[in-house]
Amino acid sequence: MVSKAPSFWWTRASWYAFALWPISLIYGRIASRRMARSARPSVAVPVLCVGNFTVGGAGKTPTALAIARAAREKGLTPGFLSRGYGGRLVGPVVVDPQSHGAADVGDEPLLLARETLTVIARNRLEGANMLVAQGCDLIIMDDGFQSARLTIDFALVVIDSVRGIGNGHLVPSGPLRAPLAEQIRQMSALLKVGDGTGADPLVRRTARAGKPLRVARLVARPDPEIEGQRVLAFAGIADPQKFYRTVVSIGGEIAVERSFPDHHAFNDEELADLLREADAKNLQLVTTAKDAVRLAGRPGAAKTLLDRLRVVEVDMVFDDPHAPWLMIEDAIAHCRKRVLREKRGSGPV
Repeated sequence: MVSKAPSFWWTRASWYAFALWPISLIYGRIASRRMARSARPSVAVPVLCVGNFTVGGAGKTPTALAIARAAREKGLTPGFLSRGYGGRLVGPVVVDPQSHGAADVGDEPLLLARETLTVIARNRLEGANMLVAQGCDLIIMDDGFQSARLTIDFALVVIDSVRGIGNGHLVPSGPLRAPLAEQIRQMSALLKVGDGTGADPLVRRTARAGKPLRVARLVARPDPEIEGQRVLAFAGIADPQKFYRTVVSIGGEIAVERSFPDHHAFNDEELADLLREADAKNLQLVTTAKDAVRLAGRPGAAKTLLDRLRVVEVDMVFDDPHAPWLMIEDAIAHCRKRVLREKRGSGPV
């Protein structure tokens, strides 16, 4: 999967997109067949998948964390299931933030593991079975909406309200991971994040398809060490501009921006450059939680920088505070029906 999305993906379709269209056509047919696969293996507990239509960040990880917290408040034992993108371990393995680094399991699983039990596995079924064996009664799957070979009971698709689906073309012409019609058909609900208008055409299309809409926003936690300070903000995420807007929203004055590809593995030279520039201009270093976990456990410049960093923590706040639990309830109800049918020999639903 592409780690740095080309800029033309997020603007009106250009000749670049149309030149790549034949490749996108082949990619789309493969992705559509994969998604349309009816017979997927299953587990006996609900599986709630948090995915997105496009390559790049839309807020999946904060959404997954919010759903896990809602589940725990109701007495459930949720567990996260991730592919472990960017890590070397194949799994299945339980993520331990004390012994694993981002190079082992990927950055997002390390964030998820701070909340509750997290398993990474290239084979999602094996990972799901490990979570069940560990006592989880709800599996929250981080990503995998288009490709996971596992039955999903509720598929929540997250969309950024500013970027939307970009130029609306399939990879590599655009950011879509699979044909939009197939994705809408298989999703259970759409979550629009933020107050922008870039996703409005998609919202109208999903409404016509009879799919419910949830609305939320990312809210940064206040930090007096950032408020009113001149900062050097750096980020290796899919949409660094979103992070920079967040820094400004909590009172930071951004003097320098440094953007890197999504899931970027910072080398010592890059980190030393950040430190030197911050020192030379008397700036506070700030970054995202996902970037910070990639520095944890590393010596030298990484440790020095991590000790001086302010990390901007964000929470996904739903307009309807009951929405996470309502989606969990839908996943539980679908699972019960599915398990009953499977016991009767009718196969998965």
